[in-house]
Amino acid sequence: MVTVAQVQEAQARIEPFVRRTPVVTAVGGGLWFKAEFLQTCGVFKTRGAFNRQLAARERGELDAVAGVVAASGGNAGLANAYAAARLGVPATVFVPTTAPQVKVDLLHAYGARVQRAGTEYAEAFEAAQEYVASTGALFCHAYDQPDIAAGAGVIALEILEDVPHVDTIVVAVGGGGLFAGIAAVANDRGVRVVAAEPTRAPTLHAALAAGEPVDVSVSGVAADSPGARRLGAQGFEQARQTHPVSVLVEDEAIVAARDALWDDCRIPAEHGAATAYAALTAQAYRPASGETVVVIICGANTDPTTLGAAR
Repeated sequence: MVTVAQVQEAQARIEPFVRRTPVVTAVGGGLWFKAEFLQTCGVFKTRGAFNRQLAARERGELDAVAGVVAASGGNAGLANAYAAARLGVPATVFVPTTAPQVKVDLLHAYGARVQRAGTEYAEAFEAAQEYVASTGALFCHAYDQPDIAAGAGVIALEILEDVPHVDTIVVAVGGGGLFAGIAAVANDRGVRVVAAEPTRAPTLHAALAAGEPVDVSVSGVAADSPGARRLGAQGFEQARQTHPVSVLVEDEAIVAARDALWDDCRIPAEHGAATAYAALTAQAYRPASGETVVVIICGANTDPTTLGAAR
């Protein structure tokens, strides 16, 4: 399980390579947005990608010839391809044949070698593991590695530096890497974590009910973002230790929150990122009077033609 010390190490390690995103006031008193959608590559995953690759290089685990490998047709693949390009090592990204061509084109633009395998993420993941075994490339998981979670957890350190009186951090949960890093820091500092999920992709909620990570069906707006079918070990162990407030929100509420972020604040949020705000707008979580809340808006890789009035 990722620790605060690991997150602090990650902060120092990745500082030259990532943006320190601002915390901005939102609509209504006591509410703030952590504008992580402004991160390089448009998503929080860039932090974990750099931390994973840099830490592995420090440990002598990153072969400059074999490079890195990831299985993701989405944000994790883009982040790891970008990080590898900055660090001067090759990147191979396995994607299912159903991956959108626009994302494949972006992977190529970042210099990645793209390999298509199967029609689902699980098949691309298996192919990536075979590639690791045959080449010695460094595997960069989309969310379930301590280095990945620690990199994401730096967001919480920045929130606490910018809003030291914060009571609650609201974070969207998919595979659980972002949640794990945030919860590690928040729990250490006595800050509540609200973990928000779509009802059609309840990985954390289902894991807590079952007492272990279990597969869930994924549909609706969650299919692309957050998209994970099972909570990772990092997220589950952190949840067992820190006991977050776990809430579910319907697709309609997520879409409405995403529209509101654009219409009211001109924030171009992915559905996964809007899930965190929907926890408040749908009143799945109701802050107490005077409670200071920071909502992490974690990604902006979305179709701009579907935003609010642009529809």
